[in-house]
Amino acid sequence: MANFDEVIDRKGTRSVKWDFAESLFENKEILPMWVADMDFQVPDAVTTALQDRVAHGIFGYTLPDEEVKQTIQNWVKNHYKYDIDKDWITYSPGVVPSLHMLVQALSEVGDDILIQTPVYPPFYNVVKTHGRHIVENELNFDGSRYTIDFEDFEQKIKDNNVPLFILCSPHNPVGRVWTESELKQMADICVKHNVTILSDEIHSDLLLGDNTHTSIASLSDEIDDVTVTCYSPTKTFNLAGLQASYVVTKDEKKRERLNRQFQSQGVNMLNTLGLTALEAAYQHGEEWLENLQKTLTENSEYARDRFHTETDTITVIEPEGTYLLWLDCRKLGLDPDELKKFMNEEAKVGLNDGASFGKEGEGFMRMNIAAPRQTVEEGVDRIIKAVNSKA
Repeated sequence: MANFDEVIDRKGTRSVKWDFAESLFENKEILPMWVADMDFQVPDAVTTALQDRVAHGIFGYTLPDEEVKQTIQNWVKNHYKYDIDKDWITYSPGVVPSLHMLVQALSEVGDDILIQTPVYPPFYNVVKTHGRHIVENELNFDGSRYTIDFEDFEQKIKDNNVPLFILCSPHNPVGRVWTESELKQMADICVKHNVTILSDEIHSDLLLGDNTHTSIASLSDEIDDVTVTCYSPTKTFNLAGLQASYVVTKDEKKRERLNRQFQSQGVNMLNTLGLTALEAAYQHGEEWLENLQKTLTENSEYARDRFHTETDTITVIEPEGTYLLWLDCRKLGLDPDELKKFMNEEAKVGLNDGASFGKEGEGFMRMNIAAPRQTVEEGVDRIIKAVNSKA
């Protein structure tokens, strides 16, 4: 069982998060708490499965068999309340590549595609790169919690003849785990206007406290027909470098178009070790995940309590899921460039710039707390010290 308090030196492993932080943030003293991977070791069962597979010594072309398909089917049903058929699964190296393929397969150049902002930066890229146009349904924010503006959501769809809506569920960066009621209201609007839902659910296992995730496609057969869902164990079990994900599509015509798009790009199978890790994690990672969720909840509460007690200017938006804290830093009175410079040079903590998530993210920063408590404490200490020195 992984020790979530153990500090493991990741430098020298070609880690994007650690080895490239100095050049990215232009500060050799920076503490990296940015890109969404964890500083925790994977479940022992995953390490063992990989070691056994490596010991075999032959790494030829690999395809998922019935056991892998059944493993995925069981995980999706047990964790997301979604009963899928094995034939609905398409394999992919990652959720972002899947979104690129889906946008190309299920829309036309010049189409308007709906996203809910502020949102994960690649959502903008997967639309713009392929000659489509972004339509924004800005989330409502009351200073402490984000909700959906359903009236604007439907109006934007009608006004722009939107064919695709990209949903982030749970939402990155604001940390919302959408309720069944919220999901159904969005889905009903999409069904009404014949809008396909591309649901990015990569954070669906990363739940804090008593929050539960429901896959939007599970809500009804009618909603399932218009939904394509992207899943992956890589965020859940810290396997991002192994590149293993999958897409679930009930509608046969949509699935055929997606599969053709993947094949046209020469992407039609997972790598051997990614597939091995996926299977081991889903079959044997349940207890590890429960302990991870407990650790993330405790880290989140620790950071929130300290920021709210020891500063008057940093507000943590209460997260319901993910391991990414959305920090409201607007009371510091800094513009986006100044805020980024302050965190880099004064606090010496490498965070994701809120402005990269859209204009609604200006004045915010995103902080990764999927790290041992010692690392989280140091990051919080640095930010509090810098903020209070500024005051």
